Amino acid sequence: MLRIAVASGKGGTGKTTLAVNLAALLADQGHGVRLLDADVEEPDCHLFLHPHDESSAPVDVLIPVVDDARCTACRVCADVCAFNAITVIGSSVLVFPELCHSCGACPLLCPESALHEESRTTGQVRRGTVDRPGASFELVTGVLTVGEAKPVPVTKAVRAAGEREGADVVLVDAPPGTSCPVIESVRGADLVVLVTEPTPFGLNDLRLAVEMVRALGLRAVVAINRAGVGDDRTLRYCEEEGLEVVLELPDDRRIAEAYSRGELLVDALPELRQLFESMWRRIVNAVTAQEVRP
Repeated sequence: MLRIAVASGKGGTGKTTLAVNLAALLADQGHGVRLLDADVEEPDCHLFLHPHDESSAPVDVLIPVVDDARCTACRVCADVCAFNAITVIGSSVLVFPELCHSCGACPLLCPESALHEESRTTGQVRRGTVDRPGASFELVTGVLTVGEAKPVPVTKAVRAAGEREGADVVLVDAPPGTSCPVIESVRGADLVVLVTEPTPFGLNDLRLAVEMVRALGLRAVVAINRAGVGDDRTLRYCEEEGLEVVLELPDDRRIAEAYSRGELLVDALPELRQLFESMWRRIVNAVTAQEVRP
């Protein structure tokens, strides 16, 4: 199974555009594709792919609950919590579920066994089928419950769903940025495609994304969206850092119009298919070169 993560240092670079079009192209070519929308705070792959036969499963986490009859307010639970999810005020113990990371330390270490864990639903994972001419593929979408502060448990559930058999290529549409949800999304990828645009902001955030990927011990390539709007600083940076540019998608009004209509570029502008086909060949070559490297 080949795992490719599509990420970006900032939002709005065209990451989802690249992911959904690549998934559709690979399905058209006969690949067994599974697309994971891991941007659980703002999932939007479904807007372009229109999945059907959707099913959903809740994502639950364990949250500590205090037994006031047994609790002596000894503060062991509050002292051990690295996330300040438990505090002791006088003889009362307060639990803040939104801050809890479900590590299990507090019930384990409580000397009075005054804590137990209960399930709390923080989101859901949806599965659906996307039809293509003569083919189909699976879209797995993570959805964080509105008001929840921690997307990582839902991100983990999406990744776990993507590990099922039945796909030879798994594409992950990661959230933007370099925070914990992004790290969880790209972890274990064979290659990370970093999408950027040739602007000062785009280059700055590309640098941050490259640092993140390298800190995780992963290999990255770069895709440039809206090529031609800026200067050559992004290309020069990629050359200096040894980053292969696998795609330069032009700044074309027709692309923006197709996007605004929720259309796939490989369908609305067939002449762009060869760009995505070339990108996929470069991705495969990059992964292959990495595997044979001594």
